[in-house]
Amino acid sequence: MILKDIQNIFHQELDSIYGTEEVRSFFNILIDFYLGLNRITLVLEPNYTITKEEEQPLFEALSCLKLEEPIQHIIGKTEFYGLPFKVNKHTLIPRPETEELVDWILKSLTGKKDQPLKLLDIGTGTGCIAISLAKHLPNAHVYAVDVSPEAIKVAQENAKWNNVSITYIEDSILDIQNDILKTATGFFDVIVSNPPYVRNLEKVEIKNNVLQHEPHLALFVKDDNPLQFYKAISDYALSALKENGLLFFEINQYLGAEMEALLKAYTYKSIELKKDMFGNQRMLKGMK
Repeated sequence: MILKDIQNIFHQELDSIYGTEEVRSFFNILIDFYLGLNRITLVLEPNYTITKEEEQPLFEALSCLKLEEPIQHIIGKTEFYGLPFKVNKHTLIPRPETEELVDWILKSLTGKKDQPLKLLDIGTGTGCIAISLAKHLPNAHVYAVDVSPEAIKVAQENAKWNNVSITYIEDSILDIQNDILKTATGFFDVIVSNPPYVRNLEKVEIKNNVLQHEPHLALFVKDDNPLQFYKAISDYALSALKENGLLFFEINQYLGAEMEALLKAYTYKSIELKKDMFGNQRMLKGMK
């Protein structure tokens, strides 16, 4: 079948769901992943033909996209901060906003990058934050914790894939059982977390590809206690951080003022609220 004809079928079936540009992007990703073809092939060779066997994964992917399954889940991987990451239904798909958080952390550590720092990532998911930091801080010892054993497994695979060493811990910050975490007094230079922060009342703003295919455990919090994880982490970090150690959060864009007040209540200093590329209040930093 002519590849261009398959692309036209993708547009006929999917444009009403995603829009023309996103469908074009999906198709380019899929032909690169399954066929090793560049999008220029469609321009330079409009009659390029593929076999029945080569067609099959494209049409299977089309069926998944019609059900609004994320393209990252279909091909099983994504890119974050210039690094490859495996993803599946047990982990959140890393977002561009979180890349900005990693960049902020690294810039805050300018001048310390060659030092033997200790960092902790709470709620690691794919391991994208921990692994990206470890990759750019070669002398750091990075710890990462998650309550989900399935997520830990994916994160461990990603650490191997990116050739970094991470100490992974399966535990809950709401009920710490691990001895390393329990005894970590004045231990960490940096603690970072992108915990669940979407209130149930905000589900109406979430697209179906996220709502139906990404783990709710990592996304949602109760409407009446939206800062549950931030309170637990802020309290824990007061003892676990070294003096002048840094605490970083990705936050709910609607709760910036509440988060600033929370860190002030826990006596953090040099508190800074930062907007993401979309102009939303999405990141917060405090110093012990």
